[in-house]
Amino acid sequence: MNSDIVLWMFPALVGLIFLGIPIAFSMMLTALAFGLLRFGDTVFYQFAQRVDDVATNYVLGAIPLFVFMGAILERAGIAERLFDALYMWTRRLPGGLAVAALLMCTIFAAASGVVGATETLVGMLAIPAMMKRNYHPRLIAGTICGGGSLGTVIPPSIPVIVLAPMAALPIGDLMAGILVPGLLMSGLFTLYIVIVSALRPDYAPVDTEKDPRSLGEKLVFTMTALVPPAILIATVLGSLFMGLATPTEAAACGSAGVLILALFYGRLNLRVLFQASVQTISLTAMILAIVLAGGMFSGVFFASGGMGEVQGILRSFGLDAWSVVAIILFIAFMLGFIVDLISVVLILIPISMPLLKVYGIDPLWFSIVFLVMLQTSYLTPPMSPSIFYLKAIAPPQIRLKDMYWGVIPFIFCQLIVLILVLLFPELATWMPDLIYN
Repeated sequence: MNSDIVLWMFPALVGLIFLGIPIAFSMMLTALAFGLLRFGDTVFYQFAQRVDDVATNYVLGAIPLFVFMGAILERAGIAERLFDALYMWTRRLPGGLAVAALLMCTIFAAASGVVGATETLVGMLAIPAMMKRNYHPRLIAGTICGGGSLGTVIPPSIPVIVLAPMAALPIGDLMAGILVPGLLMSGLFTLYIVIVSALRPDYAPVDTEKDPRSLGEKLVFTMTALVPPAILIATVLGSLFMGLATPTEAAACGSAGVLILALFYGRLNLRVLFQASVQTISLTAMILAIVLAGGMFSGVFFASGGMGEVQGILRSFGLDAWSVVAIILFIAFMLGFIVDLISVVLILIPISMPLLKVYGIDPLWFSIVFLVMLQTSYLTPPMSPSIFYLKAIAPPQIRLKDMYWGVIPFIFCQLIVLILVLLFPELATWMPDLIYN
């Protein structure tokens, strides 16, 4: 097989996905077909090596632990108490319930790292409450979809855990680097909610009900509902950023801590443990299957000379560094419509990083920009995965049209962050320099 034929791996992959074959199996089948053409039976030895690499990758051990951490927070009712505590303090703000939902998304993203889980959980908690208070369907849809997407750019993000070894970057550097853009995006989302709710009271009617609790009761409830999970998350991320623990060790501490937290609230029992374990196994199996398939796909592509073909094409066009970055980001944006975020990472990052080194581009900065672009594609209609998650849990009063219009302001907020990180690389590199240098 000539090396230029390897470029047909991408059209073949997209074709299988459009036929409805799951992404993991699509990548495996594509890798198997082209691998047999190029290497014959020896490709099976390469695939066996990939299985061993995934099974023995210590960093990937953090994935089930972070997923379990989020599952316990959900199943033990800790998230519900957390949402009540947040709304207790934001109810007098314009759009206070939506602000509480957005803050809840930010906190839960820092606890689970799974995008779909964050959106689904907060949506089931916040949508009925916002519908009851006559919030506009567009504001409801935008808040839940935008907040749910923060799981990509708020550490410990599962895409970050997968991306770091692919890009040969320290995972602590990458998590620290994505923190500032992630919090900036969360802040812009919150600012938009407050402004639009103040200018359009029909979007978010003011809650006129008076909270019967005294200030002392509010403080006690906050201390028991908000502070323990916040301390747990801060401890996990702090130990990771300060180099006191590896990602897997930090995730293990977080899982143990959330079990203690559930026990403290009196919500830990065999039923909760079983449900959380089943959810963890299901999500982890899906994620690691995609990781394994991505390793097989990229392995065949590289071994068949695909990188040389890509470099030759770029050289023939005489593109500069910024043009190469723009092309990769555009491809990532388009792929984000049809495949999940982890798959995009596994397809593009192994190919992109060697190219970027040739052009002298900082891999840490590019990885942050890449993640922000992925989050934007996750939210952008008409193929937005975020909207599909919302559609599964939303009542019929929230129409698909409302969802499409509702996410547009949040997409603009994401684009603002993307432009800022492109123009001011320090937003991505300042935190890692502060912590590790």
